[in-house]
Order: sequence, then structure tokens, then C-alpha cells
Amino acid sequence: MSKIITTPMSGFMELLPAEQLAFNKMFDTIRHTYELFGFVPLDTPVLERAEVLLAKVGGETEKQIYQFKKGDTDLAMRFDLTVPLARYVAEHYGHLTFPFRRYAMGKVYRGERPQAGRFREFYQCDIDIIGDGELDIRYDAEIPSVIYMIFCTFGFERFTIRINNRKILNGLFASLGAADKSTPILQSLDRLEKIGAAAVEQELGSLGLSVQVIERIMAFTRISQSKGDVIEALRNLGITDAQFVKGVDELGAVLRLVKEFGVPAHNVAADLTIARGLDYYTGTVYETRLDDYPDIGSVCSGGRFDDLASHYIDRKLPGVGISIGLTRLFDQLTKRGVIKTGASTPTRVLVLAMMDDMAPSLALATELRKHGIATEVSFGAGKMKKRLGYADKLGIPYAVFIGEDEVAKGVFTLKNLQTGMQEELKRDELISRLS
Repeated sequence: MSKIITTPMSGFMELLPAEQLAFNKMFDTIRHTYELFGFVPLDTPVLERAEVLLAKVGGETEKQIYQFKKGDTDLAMRFDLTVPLARYVAEHYGHLTFPFRRYAMGKVYRGERPQAGRFREFYQCDIDIIGDGELDIRYDAEIPSVIYMIFCTFGFERFTIRINNRKILNGLFASLGAADKSTPILQSLDRLEKIGAAAVEQELGSLGLSVQVIERIMAFTRISQSKGDVIEALRNLGITDAQFVKGVDELGAVLRLVKEFGVPAHNVAADLTIARGLDYYTGTVYETRLDDYPDIGSVCSGGRFDDLASHYIDRKLPGVGISIGLTRLFDQLTKRGVIKTGASTPTRVLVLAMMDDMAPSLALATELRKHGIATEVSFGAGKMKKRLGYADKLGIPYAVFIGEDEVAKGVFTLKNLQTGMQEELKRDELISRLS
């Protein structure tokens, strides 16, 4: 009988202990930063009624949803954290205080073809600010300050938060008589960096756009590459479409306000090529890139949406938010050697009993844990070399020996397993040294 294959399915990440600890550190950094800005945690079910998830999607996304039937109920696994948020806000509207600031960090599922940096199961780390009826533009400017703090805490200095406004793009298309093709145009522009200008021009041509219109669109995307003031350049285009004018005003306001939130100018840029191909974005859009690793692509993206939950409630609920695809980010940074794994355990101290009476060792371990020091007790009568080898393999930095001599003298022998230095310490001295 052949053995069952134990390899995880393609598109599902599984980590070794040292990697998982490094992943958890990034996860906790994001969570802590979100809470510093006053976002509250929300954890919605992985499974939803299929009609709930399918109400706000279509096209390729709908094909990627894991959907199945249990009894008479059509079920689906969440493919992002935004649609469940919309359902949640509609369900609990009367109990929420607006603006509602929530963060959600959990696994989502997409049945797409796995490839480099793409997964079928992956963690998303989202924040959204939801307004009731309206939402001030200053919230759009606050979001980059959250992004800035997270990536600085990760240790990055060279990254750029690129900002655009969908009203500008839609207004441009309307002024060119191409408003009815705005969605496919946006989807093409969203791939500009990936497939190149020539391929985008070819796609735009396949939409039936004239050569002159295509030239205008492509010239427009190059404005942000110039060294001049992007807002001034946009106003000098002379486009009078109301949506375009409003978008330029909003982008200018966000760029100005971001500075007041403490984000340095070199970490922010107006980029008119940022389109975010999803239909529900209606205003500000963001993409964050690591300057030294451009091939990774966007590591944090999102934007403003005017109508979060129209499929579920008769209220206008505008919002703005971002998402960090943590699984993909961790995978790409690990492969490039940016993330260095450390110890394979959170344990800082291994307590080694050298006598049959385990009570002193267990009492010490309990005391150390009360002081927040991660501690293990080594059980068994194996050779000391083997027991210390266990600590060495896991990267545990300290060992404490407790034998009859230590008990008689009222001390503990602490050994630094990295330097080999060994000393006898009283209980309070030991706790102080390890804290």
C-alpha cells in the first residue's frame, strides 16, 4: 500500500517553526500599528452564504470563489475581507458608531492558478474607515500615515506610497468620449507596469478607441513622471469635466494633508498610472512599492469607495481602506533574503533538573513565566550533552541548572549558551538578568 502524500496542495503556504515565528512578528507589528490608530478588530466567518459574496463580484473573481452546497444551503469561502465587512456593517448598523474604524486580519481563499507570489489561501490584513452618509477627505490622507508607520517598523526606509484618484481617470475618459469604456480602460492601465506601454496601447486599440484618444491617454499617464507639480500640470490640461476637476482637487488635498500627518515627501508620490482595476473604487487609490524590490510589485493597496453596502442595506456608507497581502509579502521577502529567521522557539530559558526532585525546577519555571520570560523544563534522564543539544538546535539562549548543590546554597546556575559564560545567581538576580 502506497503512503499518503504529505506535501501541501499547491498554493497553500506551510512554514517551519522559525519561519512561523518571523511571520507572526510581522503579523503582530501590523496588528499593533492598526490598534495605535484606533482601529478595532473584526473577525467575520470564513464561510458565508454564496449569495452574500456573489452579490458584489463578477468576472474573473466570481470564477475563483470556492463554492459548494451543504444540504439546501449554497456556501462560499470568503475571497477578501471587504465584502464580509459590507455584510457585517449592514447587519449591525444600528449598533455601530460611525466613522466605524475596523481592522481584519485573516485567511481568504481564491481558486486561481498558483504562481510565484500567488496563493490560494493567504492572509490579508485590512483596515477600513466607514462613514454614515459622508466621509471627510482627511481620512483618505490618514491612511498613508498608517502605511508609513508599518513599513518603517518593518525596517524599510526606501518605499513609496503612490496615490491617484479614480475621478481624474473617469473624468479624462469622459472628456475623450470614452466614458462607456472606463472599466476596461482602467483594467488595462492597471497592468501598465507589468505588461508595458506597447501592450496597453494594443489593448486600448482592441476596445475600439481611436489612435488620437489612445495617444491622449498614454500622454496623460506620463505626467507624473515629469519633475514638475502634478496637480498644476493636470489643471493646465484645461479639462472642464466636473468629475475630473473634483478628482484633481481631492488628489491635491490628500497630497497636502499627508504631510500634516507626518509622512515624509520622499515616501509619497502622485502617480496617474495607479488605477486599481476593481470597479468599487471611486476616489483616492493607493499602491505602495518597495523601492529596492520593484519586482515584488504592490505590497499594500486600496482606496476610497462611495458605496460599501448597497446590496445589503438602503444606506450610503462611503469608506476608505487598504489591504496588505501578508502571505505574499512574507514569501517574497523571505525568498530575497530580506527576512532573516532566528530561533525556532520563543523559549528563552531551558531549566535543567539534575536531580530526581523536580519541584524546584517547576517552581522556578512558574516564577520566570510570571515575569514574562518564556521558559521550558527539560524532563527525562538523558545525557546533559543531548539535552543541551536540544537547546542549541532550537536557538534557546540560556540554560538554568538546578542540582543538589544549587538547592543547598539557595542559588541557580545560569549558562549563556551562546558565550558559554556560567554564573551562580540568587532567584531575584536571575529574574533581573533574564528580564
